[in-house]
Amino acid sequence: MDETIINGINTVWVLLGAFLVIFMQAGFGMLEAGFIRAKNSSNLIMKNFIDFCFASMVFFLVGYAFMFGNGNSIIGFSGFLLLDAPNQSGIPLYAFVLFQAAFAGAAATIVAGAVAERMKFKVYLIYSVILSAFIYPVVGHWIWGGGWLSQIGFTDFAGSTVVHTVGGSSALIAAYLLGPRIGKFNKDGSPNILAGHNIPMAALGTFILWFGWFGFNAGSTLAVGDGELISLIALNTCLAAAIGGITSMLAVWGRWGKPDLSMTMNGILGGLVAITAPCAFVSPGAAIIIGALAGIFVVYGVVWVEKFCVDDPVGAVAVHGVNGIWGTLAVGIFGQKALGLAQEGLIFGGGFTQLGIQLFGVLAVVSFCIISMGIVFKIIKSTVGLRVDKMEELKGLDIGEHGIDSYSDFQLFLTK
Repeated sequence: MDETIINGINTVWVLLGAFLVIFMQAGFGMLEAGFIRAKNSSNLIMKNFIDFCFASMVFFLVGYAFMFGNGNSIIGFSGFLLLDAPNQSGIPLYAFVLFQAAFAGAAATIVAGAVAERMKFKVYLIYSVILSAFIYPVVGHWIWGGGWLSQIGFTDFAGSTVVHTVGGSSALIAAYLLGPRIGKFNKDGSPNILAGHNIPMAALGTFILWFGWFGFNAGSTLAVGDGELISLIALNTCLAAAIGGITSMLAVWGRWGKPDLSMTMNGILGGLVAITAPCAFVSPGAAIIIGALAGIFVVYGVVWVEKFCVDDPVGAVAVHGVNGIWGTLAVGIFGQKALGLAQEGLIFGGGFTQLGIQLFGVLAVVSFCIISMGIVFKIIKSTVGLRVDKMEELKGLDIGEHGIDSYSDFQLFLTK
């Protein structure tokens, strides 16, 4: 086939993947808004909109240069505003930039749910710009831009580390420094349920995210090829999500006596997060094991986070942080050289070499994100403050921050 036609097909494939990842912003918005109370849902969806607005702009201005520009093993320094920007992707630069900007928006949006119902909107704007313009691109340079982690053999095919561990780690430090919502924890530290207002909306968001994830993972091939690889990735993605939903349902059913829908949905997402790094390097059987454990990790990750009195209304740390780490480590356990990994994973006789590299990379990324974003949030906390005042929190951020009711036909009462 003519090379021009092949390049065109690959470009359309990557653009389709980018469009699906952008559509995931709708999934995040519906999921997170459904998981919180009605009086804060417009504020949450506003954050999802503005995340992608900022990600699109700042990634074009500086993010691509930091991530893929020529520089050193830590950061790139060329290609600002895409002027003389290097491009090693094999597809047109503009298509690749759009695809990566969509990933930056997804990483930023993970934090929105963890800080829901109490963070000042202007503070969230500052955070969103910093993560999209600097934090995500720097980690991306280390792993996908030829930086130091890629040089030692660290592997993350579609973003369990670059997107989800970055977002989950940032969500953890943000929620910790922000403090819990009013009424979330009792004096003895035991948690109360502050129920979400629209679980069917959250379910719609979960299905949208599941659908969009096929663009997230399979689109990361950047080429259609003979169809074999994208088919494997798509199947692995579906299987991990499906079994994650099943095991999380069983885990929460066994622990609390009810097959909770919200935790089942998070189990599906946990499976998707976990398979994102190894999706191209593992068999469907391994994908099932990875997703099954991810569903369990979600349930107990939520419990673990609450034991430290960290209030994460949507379970972002458990879904994206815990399973971002798990998926990254799974590369070193289940990855196969026959499927393109540089060396065999642990269970295929490769020893602990690849697993050790994956663990080292995870520790480096988590430390960088927590320290850097911790400094940012500490500075903001000591100057303009992180959270709204008590009365605004009780009334809801929709009115206090945006002057709008999400459901204007209904009378909203003050709740804890």
